[in-house]
Amino acid sequence: MEDPACRCGAGLQRNVRKEEKKMNVYEIGSLKEKLSTNTYPGRGIVLGVTPDGENAVAAYFIMGRSVNSRNRVFALEPDGIRTEAHDPSLMKDPHLIIYHPVREAGCGLIVTNGDQTDTIWEYLAKGESWEAALRTRCFEDDGPNWTPRISGLLAGDGSYKMSILKAADPEGNACARFFWEYPATAGLGHFLHTYVCDGNPVIPTFQGEPERVAMDNDKEAFADMLWENLNPDNKISLFVRYTNLKTGEKKQKIFNKHQ
Repeated sequence: MEDPACRCGAGLQRNVRKEEKKMNVYEIGSLKEKLSTNTYPGRGIVLGVTPDGENAVAAYFIMGRSVNSRNRVFALEPDGIRTEAHDPSLMKDPHLIIYHPVREAGCGLIVTNGDQTDTIWEYLAKGESWEAALRTRCFEDDGPNWTPRISGLLAGDGSYKMSILKAADPEGNACARFFWEYPATAGLGHFLHTYVCDGNPVIPTFQGEPERVAMDNDKEAFADMLWENLNPDNKISLFVRYTNLKTGEKKQKIFNKHQ
């Protein structure tokens, strides 16, 4: 006589196989598709490794809907980049607009969407963890959106960490903190952005884990693809860096809508 438990187990296995066919959790998505079909992902970080395994990749872009947000450019710094006002006379409130989004830390690279870059750098400089640094910070004070703080830390071996700090409730009374660690995997990257999509009056906060995306061996082609597929009305600036994992050689490119 067949054991009912076995019959149930077989049924569960069949259901699992059906679900696997519907959703492949290890699918690697297309950044071109994700960007071209989303008018407002907000600010975004991409970290990963090229398919040939030779280069670590870091990309960061900013978008904006207000005059204040759109009035920005990326400017090179000795250790990364900084946002600056394109027209200083139009700058109203710099506290969430002007910051150091990309900053080197030893052999690593910090990439964030706010002044938490400096918090992370300071903690790493004194031998403490980036998690400890981010536990001192929370989402941005721009209710009702409560824009998340997104951060990435790219190591010298191509492995990387990502984090998002976001409101735990609609009123912004508490902060939920999420951290992920990824090994260096040739051809694979992860994409983390502040918003699911555009919204009015509230822009929906990013949900779930960073998205698995395909990388490209060609820096120029990859950078051009990102810039061309960001919404032309809302895109502001883009930074892309390729770092050779053997030699440490860095190749980078900046796009500014205003330049």
